[in-house]
This record gives sequence, structure tokens and C-alpha cells, in this order.
Amino acid sequence: MQKYTRAIAFALVAGATVLGTTACSVARDQQTVGSYVDDAGITTAVKAKMAEDKSVSATSISVETLNGTVQLSGFAKSESEKARAAEIARTTKNVREVRNSIVVRP
Repeated sequence: MQKYTRAIAFALVAGATVLGTTACSVARDQQTVGSYVDDAGITTAVKAKMAEDKSVSATSISVETLNGTVQLSGFAKSESEKARAAEIARTTKNVREVRNSIVVRP
């Protein structure tokens, strides 16, 4: 019985914490928890698409997302690789804007 009481108390505290923090901002540029989670999902989706595309070196390109804006950085072997990386990011669901700072280095 005590084990169940402890589990219920933990669940209530965890639930209150989640509800209390979803409306609050976190330290990352005053971004809400919900939008931070959305941005993490966008970043993951862009990286996954890049990993599937053989014309883009996903390990050489960094992807960061803030409020739906995707920032690409790193190095590409050609202008076409740089353009393809931007196209992949642009066509990913929920992306509002793409900033392509990839440097072409042969």
C-alpha cells in the first residue's frame, strides 16, 4: 500500500511540474518548453533527412533550430551540396526559415 501511495505522490508531483513549466519560459532565449520540444523535433527531422540523402554529408553539417528557424553551419564539398542541404531543411515540416551558413571547402 505504501508503495502505491509513493508512486501516486510521485506522479502528482511530476504532473504538476510539467503543467507548471509548459507555460513558463526556459533559459534558452525565453523559449517556451513546448516550442523547445518542437525545435528539437525539427532539428532531428532535418538531420535524419540529411543522413538519408547521399549527396549531403550529414556529419559535416550542423543543424540548430530556434523558433522554427533552422541554422545550417559546417562545411560542404560543393555549392550543390550546400544548396541541397538548404533545400532539405526548407522542405522539412514546421520550418519557417532557413539560414544557410555552410562554407564550401573543396
